Amino acid sequence: MKFTATEGALTIIRQALAEDLGERGDITTRALFDSGRIIHAEMLVKQEGVICGLDIVEQVFREVHPGVTMERLAEDAQKVAAGAIICRMAGRADALITAERTALNFIGRLSGMATLTRRFVDRVAGTSAKILDTRKTTPGWRRLEKYAVACGGGVNHRMGLYDLFLIKDNHIAATGGIAPAVAGCREYMRRHRFTAPIEVETKTMEELEQALTLGVDRIMLDNMSLELMRRCVQLVNHRVPLEASGGVSLENVRAIAETGVDFISIGALTHSAQVLDISLEVISEQNG
Repeated sequence: MKFTATEGALTIIRQALAEDLGERGDITTRALFDSGRIIHAEMLVKQEGVICGLDIVEQVFREVHPGVTMERLAEDAQKVAAGAIICRMAGRADALITAERTALNFIGRLSGMATLTRRFVDRVAGTSAKILDTRKTTPGWRRLEKYAVACGGGVNHRMGLYDLFLIKDNHIAATGGIAPAVAGCREYMRRHRFTAPIEVETKTMEELEQALTLGVDRIMLDNMSLELMRRCVQLVNHRVPLEASGGVSLENVRAIAETGVDFISIGALTHSAQVLDISLEVISEQNG
């Protein structure tokens, strides 16, 4: 999936600033600084991690005041050490200090997701498995969070319910089986004159065998044991990509990858990542 960090982000940025500023704005900063005071600041990473969200940071500051300038000392997807300065900026004191927390919220959360993704990607290095994200994202933040996963070296799964058929257990139960569910998706594409990949969730070897005969584009192995996954990989023998899902952790992801699956989807990339500790420090000031 290819998109920029700021694609569709302006609405989210404006909402974030609006909830912080309310009707009165930043009353502390307004009380202490006039618009003529210029300050210089730098953004400091306090722990090792993968950076994501510098475009967003710049857009946040410029939304508060377009005169803010920013010099980047790192790039998105770059791994940095604790203590690294990732950008410097200059502008009106009221603008920089007002926008500080909103900017840090964005880059801290997104960098945390990129960092966790990189840890999973590093764990499966040398295998054929790719790390996938899921739809378990913060409402309204999906494009940003999937961008963060990509910065961490992961691969984006479907963006939403509209770009891939994913037949899950409830679909199968409600339609009476895997075969009628797949047939229904193909009929829907025929009627509406479009195409999209079809993926089927399976929990047993029997369900896998059914899905395999139907010519679907991908098969998910849901919450299977390592031994069952190995048997599934041997049976499929590269005829269709296999995706392992459910119960994946940093402790077991390597073993899952070594079964031979093609993809491993992990909801934790976006719903359980720890925020990367980043701060903004004023380094000098001058009166305009």
